[in-house]
Amino acid sequence: MGHTRYYLELSRDQVVPIIGRFPDGHVLRREILPDVSLSRRLYTEVGRDYQWTDRLEWTDEKWMYHFMKPQMQLWILWAISEPAGYFELRREDDDESVEIAYFGLLPRFTGRGLGGRLLACAVKHAREVGPRVWVHTCTKDHPHALANYQARGFQIFRTEDI
Repeated sequence: MGHTRYYLELSRDQVVPIIGRFPDGHVLRREILPDVSLSRRLYTEVGRDYQWTDRLEWTDEKWMYHFMKPQMQLWILWAISEPAGYFELRREDDDESVEIAYFGLLPRFTGRGLGGRLLACAVKHAREVGPRVWVHTCTKDHPHALANYQARGFQIFRTEDI
């Protein structure tokens, strides 16, 4: 069976309201110099069921270099002292566009109503970097991913078979 990749963007004037608050004990924090093993763990655990493979062979040095780039941001949602989810923002060279490059919750935190709030926060922080926010997802990702993006106002601007 073939899969489809969807590219979605928000219109520049689209407002994405923040949905309620995170539950007590949850805090979203930007990681300025993220721990390599934590970054790798987030990527691996969030992407395990969705065939995320492009970073599995990265060395520690490549992980460190990736997050030392000024156009990259890593935000982690913490549940007390353990990570619950994360997103990466990547400012593009045009300084206008920001990609939500990676986004997701660790499996044990899905189904708790955290995804919509986390995505709204990702959009808020992306808009602080640049006016155009975009993301891509595919039919291999979480079954609710596309609907979550569309519920926040993202519109498909391109599709491709993968």
